[in-house]
Amino acid sequence: MIAQPPQVVFAFFVPQRLPYWYGAEMQVEIELSDRSDEFTAGQKVRISGKLAGRLVCHTALITQCRWGETLEWRFQDDYGVRGTERWEFEPASAGGVEGTRLKMTSEYSVPGTLRRLADSIFTQPSLARRNREYLSRLKRYAERGLS
Repeated sequence: MIAQPPQVVFAFFVPQRLPYWYGAEMQVEIELSDRSDEFTAGQKVRISGKLAGRLVCHTALITQCRWGETLEWRFQDDYGVRGTERWEFEPASAGGVEGTRLKMTSEYSVPGTLRRLADSIFTQPSLARRNREYLSRLKRYAERGLS
């Protein structure tokens, strides 16, 4: 649980703040097709950064965006990997503290039999660990600020 209400946590899901916690190790850059300051359903988003010295990027389409409730995008990268990432924000409380329970779902498919095998052995466990780190970083920032 993040000890902040959903509206406060969702403030970290805007293009200017997302790179602080999502893809920070890759120095991710978020570019919106319409150059707006917030995500809206139907927008195209380009997410790029460096991983192991290589430029990686994928294009996402925002499929749902409800402030303080849900953000979802579908993506595809240059290697044919396609998927969906979704974040759901639910009000929660624990020990008298009001906050947010955030659920992140990441689903994707990889083309090619050998790539799917390698993905299941190597990539999936690493992505699960990465996603936990992202959420942990987000929790720290949301509860303490960006400093």
